[in-house]
Amino acid sequence: MAPITDIQYYCFLFCILLVSTLLFRSYAKKPTNPSTFPPSPPSLPIVGHLHLIGPLLHKSFQSLSRQYGPLISLRLGFSPCIVLSSAALAMEVFRTHDLIFAFRPEFASTQFNIYNGSNFFTAPYGTYWRFMKKLCMTELLADRQLAGFVGVKQEEIRHFLRRLLESSESGKPVDVGAELTRLTNNIICRMAMTTRCSGSTYESEEVRKLGDEIAKLGGKLGLGEILGPLGKLDPFGYGKKLRNLIVQFDELLEKVLREHENDGAEGTNEGKDLVDILLKTSKDEKAEYKLTRTNIKAFLLDIFAGGTDTSAKAMQWTLAMLINHPDILRKVRAEIEFTVGETRLVEESDIHNLPYLQAVIKETLRLFPVLPIIGRECTEDCKIGGYDVKKKSRVLINLYAIMRDPDSWEDPDSFRPERFLMKSRENLQRQEEIKNQSSKFLPFGGGRRGCPGASHAYTIMHLTVASMVQCFDWVNGDNGLTEVSLEQGAGFNLRMAHPLLCFPIPVAKLQPLIPTVL
Repeated sequence: MAPITDIQYYCFLFCILLVSTLLFRSYAKKPTNPSTFPPSPPSLPIVGHLHLIGPLLHKSFQSLSRQYGPLISLRLGFSPCIVLSSAALAMEVFRTHDLIFAFRPEFASTQFNIYNGSNFFTAPYGTYWRFMKKLCMTELLADRQLAGFVGVKQEEIRHFLRRLLESSESGKPVDVGAELTRLTNNIICRMAMTTRCSGSTYESEEVRKLGDEIAKLGGKLGLGEILGPLGKLDPFGYGKKLRNLIVQFDELLEKVLREHENDGAEGTNEGKDLVDILLKTSKDEKAEYKLTRTNIKAFLLDIFAGGTDTSAKAMQWTLAMLINHPDILRKVRAEIEFTVGETRLVEESDIHNLPYLQAVIKETLRLFPVLPIIGRECTEDCKIGGYDVKKKSRVLINLYAIMRDPDSWEDPDSFRPERFLMKSRENLQRQEEIKNQSSKFLPFGGGRRGCPGASHAYTIMHLTVASMVQCFDWVNGDNGLTEVSLEQGAGFNLRMAHPLLCFPIPVAKLQPLIPTVL
């Protein structure tokens, strides 16, 4: 049987929606007092506002918000939602009503996940979620724990540099995205399981591949939201495939857990990987929550399915912007040379002395947040921006639009890292400006459901980009064009539409250091 293409899938969804007009009436009741509810563009029966939505959801929402206001009500097929597109309204969700919006909405893929209810990322706000968040902040992703992985990160980045040098010597362009994904996966594998994912005979290589496939299938199933109850029929079998993949993932992780148990996970957490800490916590009779084996596996799935590819995509966008702005790349390199010198490679301890590099990373995340839209679910009736938001409402926060809002950012579509720099002599005068900036710069979300791994992600991005700039010049390898295409690809993550192919050219004075770092 021939494989089903994405185009066939989308056509099928559209046809189902049209046929459903003969079977269903729109179940969304009109409010008795429409003026108190968020404005809504004109809709069509059944399909709602789907005719207004293009392949780039965040851009479609941005366009609609500019026309109808920063808080609008939409219905995408059978899926009603509220879209929020301003920093002030986001702060009402993340601060004023943080507890009310501490739940993430469930999506179509949930019913096919054997870990449903145990995933930390999507878990309801309650005892389990609070326990895992505390464990992340005090043990799993605490500064002292991450400090123990400094050598791991440095070593994997040096492997990465060596691969770039070998590609340079072969004269072939490098698929930067593939290499960055390999790098981030290796780092996560070693942090989680004390083994590398790539080039290993260990189960970790399969774990990595399964994590990638699970993430892709979950995204396709998310499109089934527009079918409402019909999405549960799983017409293309994506749900069944997802369940089978997670079962395979579960079997591999069971082997990993048993091996760690045989090695022992007693004593302090110093020198332990994440699996060791999770197993030790599960045996703690005094713990606030009894962590189960399923909880551990679900947490690891969250890491592999969502925690590796995001950093890799962000670094792709950063390199693309530096190639397209060679003057900024030269400034970054000059800062590194001044701070680090020419006799060694940049290290993690150097990052805090590289403010311009930090500004470049922030400016890239402002323009290209890897998760451009994040979801929350309202657990009580409340008011946002003066409008009524009913209990159980899905609220989609368009980070992409917020961080390109001309009311919050001067010349918002331009790449200007200097906007994140603060001169020391202006500290006192700019404290309020910096405070305001933090409320409109939200690449990792906000509130209690903000990403707990943000600090780790920043470290990886800073160190990797610094190493790439310090050791190589970069030439676009796509059809000889000077500038890199910044066309965005469709999907829930903000990815580049085309692979980032580049020629890395070793910086002559640094080249002797690269082959000797391993």
